[in-house]
Parts: sequence; structure tokens; C-alpha cells
Amino acid sequence: MASVDFYQLSRDPVDRVVPLLAAKALEGGARVLVVHADATGRAALSEALWAREGAFLANGASGEPHADRQPILLAAECSAAKNGAGIAILADGAWGHEEARFERTILLFGGEQTSQAQRLWRSLKDAGHSLRIFKQREDGVWREGA
Repeated sequence: MASVDFYQLSRDPVDRVVPLLAAKALEGGARVLVVHADATGRAALSEALWAREGAFLANGASGEPHADRQPILLAAECSAAKNGAGIAILADGAWGHEEARFERTILLFGGEQTSQAQRLWRSLKDAGHSLRIFKQREDGVWREGA
């Protein structure tokens, strides 16, 4: 069964959180797929990854040449993981049908998506997936648990 981490966005926006999570994944040797259904959202995330403070995070878009070589690939859906990603970051908070095939899936969701995330949690738990939730404190530190 897949490991699914829920990250409740309360302080920092998605374009600040995705580079943090992607950098950690790369440090661990994983390739990453960042999913956002909206093309403008994917472009903003790509910019945020390239502009990461300290060191940029190379990335490319699914469908572009050499997508299979990208350490971080941005796509509209999980089926576009041409880079062999083991980790999927669902930056738009939307869960589809192929997310559970990754070693680890990270679902980012805002306050307006809480009810939807709670229903998904129950469904995934009933299916036997390993689940964790992370919330951000006021000082910016992420903590596991309620």
C-alpha cells in the first residue's frame, strides 16, 4: 500500500511549500512529480522551484523534450510521470486515480479543501494505506499529527 502524507496549508502558500518538499525528496535520492491541473499554477511552481533560495531546483514540464531526465517534473496529472518519480506532490489538492501507485504521495490542501481531505483520509484508511498528516505552526515549522 502507498504512503500518503496530508499537508494542511495554513501559513505558507503552495509555491513556498512545494520547493521545501521537493528539495527534501531530492536529498533523499527520489525523483519528484509535481501535479497541478492548471497550467498557470504549474508555471508559477516552476518559477518558485528555479528561484529557490540557496539553490535552484531544476525542473521541467511533462511533454517537453527530455522530460524523462528531469529530477522534478511538473504535470497536469499523475499518469505523466515520465521521469520515473517515486514521489508525487499534489499541489492543487486534487486526488485522482493513479496517485496510490507512487511510493509516497503528498497531498497539499488549504482550509477550503478540509472536508474533501477528511473524506479522502477515511477512504484511504479503509483501503489500508499508510497515512500521516502535517500541520504548520505559526513559526513555520511543520509538525506531524493533529
